Amino acid sequence: MSMNVLRLTTTEASPIEAFVACAHQMLDPDTPEAARRAMEPRLVALLPALRALGVFELFELRHPALRTWVEDEIREGATR
Repeated sequence: MSMNVLRLTTTEASPIEAFVACAHQMLDPDTPEAARRAMEPRLVALLPALRALGVFELFELRHPALRTWVEDEIREGATR
Protein backbone atom coordinates (compact mmCIF):
# COMPACT_ATOMS: atom_id res chain seq x y z
CA MET A 1 0.00 0.00 0.00
CA SER A 2 1.36 3.38 -0.96
CA MET A 3 1.54 6.03 1.71
CA ASN A 4 0.64 8.79 -0.75
CA VAL A 5 -2.71 9.13 1.01
CA LEU A 6 -0.84 10.65 3.94
CA ARG A 7 0.19 13.81 2.10
CA LEU A 8 -0.46 16.39 4.82
CA THR A 9 1.10 19.76 5.34
CA THR A 10 2.38 20.88 8.71
CA THR A 11 -0.45 23.45 8.89
CA GLU A 12 -3.12 20.73 8.58
CA ALA A 13 -1.77 18.35 11.18
CA SER A 14 -0.18 18.08 14.58
CA PRO A 15 3.63 17.82 14.62
CA ILE A 16 3.38 14.07 15.15
CA GLU A 17 0.95 13.56 12.27
CA ALA A 18 3.04 15.75 9.97
CA PHE A 19 6.25 13.94 10.93
CA VAL A 20 4.73 10.51 10.30
CA ALA A 21 3.27 11.59 6.95
CA CYS A 22 6.55 13.16 5.80
CA ALA A 23 8.59 10.20 7.02
CA HIS A 24 6.38 7.75 5.13
CA GLN A 25 6.81 9.80 1.98
CA MET A 26 10.57 9.98 2.41
CA LEU A 27 10.76 6.21 2.86
CA ASP A 28 8.42 5.40 -0.04
CA PRO A 29 10.58 4.19 -2.96
CA ASP A 30 8.08 5.79 -5.38
CA THR A 31 8.70 9.27 -3.96
CA PRO A 32 10.92 11.26 -6.38
CA GLU A 33 14.27 12.40 -5.01
CA ALA A 34 13.31 16.07 -5.46
CA ALA A 35 10.26 15.52 -3.25
CA ARG A 36 12.41 13.82 -0.62
CA ARG A 37 14.82 16.75 -0.59
CA ALA A 38 11.91 19.18 -0.27
CA MET A 39 10.59 17.18 2.69
CA GLU A 40 13.82 17.35 4.70
CA PRO A 41 13.43 20.98 5.87
CA ARG A 42 9.83 20.25 6.88
CA LEU A 43 10.97 17.34 9.01
CA VAL A 44 13.82 19.36 10.53
CA ALA A 45 11.37 22.13 11.41
CA LEU A 46 9.22 19.60 13.29
CA LEU A 47 12.03 18.20 15.43
CA PRO A 48 11.97 20.89 18.16
CA ALA A 49 8.23 20.39 18.71
CA LEU A 50 8.62 16.61 18.77
CA ARG A 51 11.48 16.85 21.25
CA ALA A 52 9.43 19.24 23.44
CA LEU A 53 6.58 16.74 23.41
CA GLY A 54 9.00 13.99 24.49
CA VAL A 55 8.28 11.88 21.43
CA PHE A 56 11.84 10.59 21.11
CA GLU A 57 11.93 9.66 24.78
CA LEU A 58 8.78 7.56 24.39
CA PHE A 59 9.20 6.08 20.91
CA GLU A 60 12.10 4.67 18.91
CA LEU A 61 12.30 5.08 15.16
CA ARG A 62 12.73 1.55 13.83
CA HIS A 63 13.87 2.45 10.33
CA PRO A 64 17.68 2.59 10.68
CA ALA A 65 18.33 5.27 8.05
CA LEU A 66 15.54 7.53 9.29
CA ARG A 67 16.64 7.05 12.91
CA THR A 68 20.24 7.96 12.05
CA TRP A 69 19.13 10.99 10.03
CA VAL A 70 16.91 12.28 12.86
CA GLU A 71 19.63 11.70 15.47
CA ASP A 72 22.15 13.57 13.29
CA GLU A 73 19.73 16.47 12.78
CA ILE A 74 18.99 16.69 16.50
CA ARG A 75 22.71 16.61 17.29
CA GLU A 76 23.46 19.31 14.70
CA GLY A 77 20.58 21.42 15.98
CA ALA A 78 22.02 21.28 19.48
CA THR A 79 25.35 22.66 18.26
CA ARG A 80 23.87 25.52 16.20
